[in-house]
Amino acid sequence: MKLLITGLNHRTAPVEIRERLAFDPASLPEVLRDLLDRHGVAEGMILSTCNRVEVTVAAEQADGLAESIGSFLGAARQVDPAWLSPHLYHFEDREAVRHLFRVAASLDSMVVGESQILGQMKSAYCAAKETGAIQGFLDTVLTRAFSVAKRVRSETEIGKSAVSVSYAAVELARDIFGSLNGRKVLLVGAGKMSELAARHLKRGGCSQIFVTNRTPSRAQDMAALFEGQIVDYTRFKERLPEMDIVLTSSGAPHYLLTRDDMRHMLEARRNRPVFVIDIAVPRNVDPAVNDLEHVFLYDIDDLQQVVQNNLLGRKREAEQAEEIIAEEVDRLMQRLESRQAVPAIVRLQEQLELVRQAELDRVRGRLGELTEQQEQAIDALTRGIINKIAHAPITELRRNAGRPDGEVVLDVIRRLFRLDEYKRERAGSK
Repeated sequence: MKLLITGLNHRTAPVEIRERLAFDPASLPEVLRDLLDRHGVAEGMILSTCNRVEVTVAAEQADGLAESIGSFLGAARQVDPAWLSPHLYHFEDREAVRHLFRVAASLDSMVVGESQILGQMKSAYCAAKETGAIQGFLDTVLTRAFSVAKRVRSETEIGKSAVSVSYAAVELARDIFGSLNGRKVLLVGAGKMSELAARHLKRGGCSQIFVTNRTPSRAQDMAALFEGQIVDYTRFKERLPEMDIVLTSSGAPHYLLTRDDMRHMLEARRNRPVFVIDIAVPRNVDPAVNDLEHVFLYDIDDLQQVVQNNLLGRKREAEQAEEIIAEEVDRLMQRLESRQAVPAIVRLQEQLELVRQAELDRVRGRLGELTEQQEQAIDALTRGIINKIAHAPITELRRNAGRPDGEVVLDVIRRLFRLDEYKRERAGSK
């Protein structure tokens, strides 16, 4: 069985092409049935995300199938295959297995180490499985890909560090407070980035979100997202001592929080630490606040530097992950290739057994009446001869199944014992 992948991703195609090719999840059952109707396709799966569209198929023969899948994609999304072709990549067998493993482990993602792709891949697998598009071979490969992704996550720290500004803020908050449980957050401004950071903080355990904004309706909308409370913009400084985390993203052209503001806040808090995240440009918080002990101020550049450092860390972890992928690819390929020898071994054993039975039937009339012990002795003798004949070719088939020249050995044994002729005779007799 051959494994092939045809697709495109964020590196090979711009977003306007990716969005033209994207599949609606509701349409996948019908599209998968169309895929299985393609000549030569035995099994298939379609993975469609904002960053990639890939068709994975299992087939008896690979000749011309990559072009056929390209045509299928064009027809399914009503685009010219010639327009699509320059953006498509194709992988076969070992390289296809490696690609699947890397995608599942998020080594091929726009942000290396992100966890979303594994869930998307499992959803694509389930959709194909429910449609009947995945059977034994593809099932084996994909379930192994999921196990490899789990191994990469458990043996490396590729997904541990923040690679977005909003999540970097949460990691820094944990470093300062240890735990975010019960912490109070004040959002000064209602921008998109502060919303993302607030989501992470809420998920991390912060108990209450307070929102203040020059436009009350914007503050209301933001507070509704987190079941938060609105603070009057003209008086928010009075509430500062209650807050453990202050996140500013206002479009104000001047500093909203000065060194004196924060000094008064610390006095009221009896010097309990406070984390200030200033993601506004221009900045909302006077940099002189950094001079105060117990105030931890980070602006957008500080957070970006944290992200860059974490990305470098993920790159190092990715190198370790690639070693795991290489090891797992070798292991699966050996397993798959050894499976190719099994039908030949079974046919050889069946064919030799038929020869044995035919010869026994031919001479039995000349042997006269035999005792049960004599019957058993002849049966054991002939079985022993057949087993000795079969031992060498079966050993060679098993030994060479996982090697580059294994197909050559398999072909030689098929021809020597005429296994393909036997297979056709068996099919014709049924």
